Amino acid sequence: MVTDAYSKRIMGYSVAPTLGAIHCKAALEMALKKIKKRTAKALIHHSDRGLQYCSAIYIGLLDNYHVQISMTETGDPLENPIAERVNGILKNEYLAHKAVYSLAQAELVLEQAVFLYNYKRPHLSCDMLVPDQAHQGEGKLKRRWKNYYPKRQGKVGVNS
Repeated sequence: MVTDAYSKRIMGYSVAPTLGAIHCKAALEMALKKIKKRTAKALIHHSDRGLQYCSAIYIGLLDNYHVQISMTETGDPLENPIAERVNGILKNEYLAHKAVYSLAQAELVLEQAVFLYNYKRPHLSCDMLVPDQAHQGEGKLKRRWKNYYPKRQGKVGVNS
């Protein structure tokens, strides 16, 4: 899947029997078709260091659109939180209760899940808009969540 970091909208996806670069390229192509090529110059593509994202065909497509490339430094999922969160939502809220017996059925189920996610599920991180609404907007989204950890007020190494 290719997800817009601002709106959390899933822009492209592909279901395949392998993690081959050609399948990931199909998801990227779907996402890039939804934007103007001149707009792509301002984009950054962030991924883990999977071989499919390092392949010549994948990087070549990003280069053709002048998209900057960013990759995690390690294999730590915390370095790619948006992808991990979106994948978790799709798996746990939309796909976990579905029995899938073929690739064609998996494509249909994922298409339905992506539709529900993009057009029906509001997000706290998107000012309680659904991802498609947030994607259509501009400017800063109002923050509607709190950090669990308070900001430090310049006190370092204070022990009691």
